Formats: sequence, C-alpha cells, structure tokens
Amino acid sequence: MFNPICWNAELIRRYDNPGPRYTSYPTAVQFHDGVEPSDLLSALDISRQEERPLSLYVHIPFCANICYYCACNKVITKDRSRAEPYLQSLFREIELVSQHVGDNQQIQQLHFGGGTPTFLAHDQLRALMNTLRAHFSLREDDLGDYSIEIDPREADWSTMGLLREIGFNRVSFGVQDLEPEVQRAVNRLQTLEQTQAVMDAARALQYRSINIDLIYGLPKQTPVSFAKTLDAIIALKPDRLSVFNYAHLPERFLPQRRIQVADLPSPQDKLSMLENTINQLVKAGYRYIGMDHFALPDDSLSNAQENADLQRNFQGYTTHGHCDLIGLGVSSISQIGDLFSQNSSDIKVYQHSLDGNKLATRRGLKCHADDRLRRAIIGQLICHFTLDFADIEKRFGIVFHDYFAASLPVLNQMRSDGLIQLTDRSIRIMPVGRLLVRSICMVFDAYQATDNHQRYSRII
Repeated sequence: MFNPICWNAELIRRYDNPGPRYTSYPTAVQFHDGVEPSDLLSALDISRQEERPLSLYVHIPFCANICYYCACNKVITKDRSRAEPYLQSLFREIELVSQHVGDNQQIQQLHFGGGTPTFLAHDQLRALMNTLRAHFSLREDDLGDYSIEIDPREADWSTMGLLREIGFNRVSFGVQDLEPEVQRAVNRLQTLEQTQAVMDAARALQYRSINIDLIYGLPKQTPVSFAKTLDAIIALKPDRLSVFNYAHLPERFLPQRRIQVADLPSPQDKLSMLENTINQLVKAGYRYIGMDHFALPDDSLSNAQENADLQRNFQGYTTHGHCDLIGLGVSSISQIGDLFSQNSSDIKVYQHSLDGNKLATRRGLKCHADDRLRRAIIGQLICHFTLDFADIEKRFGIVFHDYFAASLPVLNQMRSDGLIQLTDRSIRIMPVGRLLVRSICMVFDAYQATDNHQRYSRII
C-alpha cells in the first residue's frame, strides 16, 4: 500500500496537540509589522533577475452567506456591487506588482481563493483573467495548474464553461457535509444534486482535476452520518479529497460563536470519523498524501510524491513549490525567495492603499539561515515522510546530530513509541506516525517554545 497508515488511538491521544499546518516555515504566526512594499518589490526584482518561475494566488473575499465554521478572511454581503471597487483596487495591484516581474517569468500555477470567487459576475471574472494575462506571462497551452475554489451553490454549467474558457483547468468544490441537520447547524444548505451537477459539468468540460473539501468534527455530525456523506462523495469519484479537522476557535473566529458547543461531536467520535474516513478512502483506491489530503493513484499529487517531487506552500500540497508565490488581494501572502509578505487583512485599508497607488503590504518576515534549514527539513518530512541527514548536511554545512542535539531526546522518545525509525543517517516516519507528521515536524520548529498554541488547531 502507498504510504500505509497504522491506526493507534493511544498514540494519537498522546501526540494530538495544537500545532501549525506548515503551509510555510516560519508560519504566518511569526509575521510582524515592519515589512514594507519596498521589501516586496526588491525581492521581486531579484526574482526577475534570476528568472524564477511564478505562482499567483488571487483572493476574492466576498460571500453571499456566512458559514459558521469558516476561518477565512471574508466579507459577507448580498450586495454584488461591492465587488467592483475591490476589483479596481486589485487591478491596480496587478499593475504595480507586474512592473517588477519579467516577461520570461512564466506563471506555472494560478489559484483563485476566497471567500467565494464565483461571487463575481461572469464579465468580472473574464475582466480579471484578461488583466492577469495582460500583465503576467500566463501559459496558453493548458499545461499549467490553474485552479479555482467553487461553492456549488454559486455555480452552474454556464459558470463552469466560462471558467474553462478563460483558462482554469482544476477546480475545488466546497461540500463539508451532506447531512441536512449538520448543514443547518453551520448555515450551509447544499444538496448532493448541486454538487453532482457542477462535477458533471467539470468532467464534460475536461477539467484536469476535481477536488472536494470535507470537514469532520462539525456540530451534529456522528461517525455514522459522516461515513454516509463520504460514501456519497466517493461515488462521485473526485480526483482528490481534503478532509479537514474542524477547529472550534470562537475566540478568534466570530462566526463560530453561533455554533453550540453541546452540538459538537466528542473527541472519541471525531477519532472514529477520521479512522472510518481513512478506511473508506483507502478501500476506494485513494492514497494518503498527508495532512488530511487523499488522491487517486493517477493524480499528479500521487505521482509527485512517488517521484519525490511533492512540495508544500500556502496553497497546500503542490508540484510547484519551487515557484516564487505572488499573493494578490486583501490578506494575501507572497513568498519571494526568503521574504514573506502579507497584504492588510482589512479590505478598507487594502482598497485605500491601492487607490493611492501604494501596495497594501503590512506584515511579513525575512528568513535567515536557520529558517531555511528548518524549512527544508519540515518540507521533506511533511511531503515524503523521510529525511536523509547527509543531504541536509551537504546543503547547509552542518553536522545534523550536533545542530539538533537538543531535539534528540524527543526524537528518541518518538522512536521508542514507534512513530519514527531513527538511525545515524536518517529519519523515516513509520505508518503509525504519518497521521502525526505535524507533531514530528514541530520538533524542528524553533518558534514552538514561544508560540501561543491557542492559535492552532489540534493535529487530529
């Protein structure tokens, strides 16, 4: 079996602590004020000189309805006219950023996220893609990974046709759960038929990949009801599934305060949901990629992991982690070389900055040598479940056991518990440890001692 998982409830309980998802290292929690637009532009200039390939992320924050579980940066409104001034600011940002990008820096990956990107009208979506094409070197051969997040309630055949026409070839559908009682508890009523309709459209229009997002641990869920949802989704046969753990953090995310704590499933029921999910998906032929992600054997993520090409960035597991990432839109994050920079999360501040012909960069971080070393280690473990010490020592000029001497007692305990195989030459994460890869990565996180763990979800 590809990346087999061995279920051990006792170890899961012991190691199931809050921790980062490591879409970056250092994580966004370490970002601080003081990173300026000039820092971003300088980093882009270096990227242009070195002709690095690029990835674009575009954030569309609007949603017509609020989902109580949501932790995204969003603006809830039924007033569709609010999108136009935001787009004008976004167009200005595209223009300003693109002045520091070379014509030969091809956009290998593009992703629209939100919010609900299809909140935009068809002519607005077309105008946005036309603006991106006018200012960046988007691929014309349909071989890039150009994806968009879709709320099936906000899309139909004509929407899917438009998106395919303007260049998207991958799509991710938000479903979360199909049980009506659960949907009412989180204010997201969505039928299986709505999801199937847009999936049928995506297949007819020859989208290369379809992903479905599910969440376990939502109010009113039970192991039986979630297994039923998963069976229905498996029957649709998406290429990928993301099955996330719901993190109830109402002190950080105000909409979650509308969820009744008494309606949440018990920790034991959540564990049962995850165990059942793994068993159902493996039986159906899906491979465990890692960190809640599953893919069919012929999917590009499976192939990349098998070929040791899989990487991780702010868009999750990817085959394009080698690209510099430019984030566009409110709250978006860029990763250009050793610089992380984030736009303001306040849409009014974002628009005001761009209306004044200034980028909205507000926070970020410049990586140093230790960050680069630990980023490489965490990326290798979280994507491939192995780490070769000689490779790290050669790349970074260290002696592994000396540099990480303080971490060895924890690693030895993990070896004793069966999570890892630890030798003088390597770490290999064992089947019992793969669900707990975040815990293993945290051993190499220099910021864990000072982090506020209340900012993170539990691993399981």
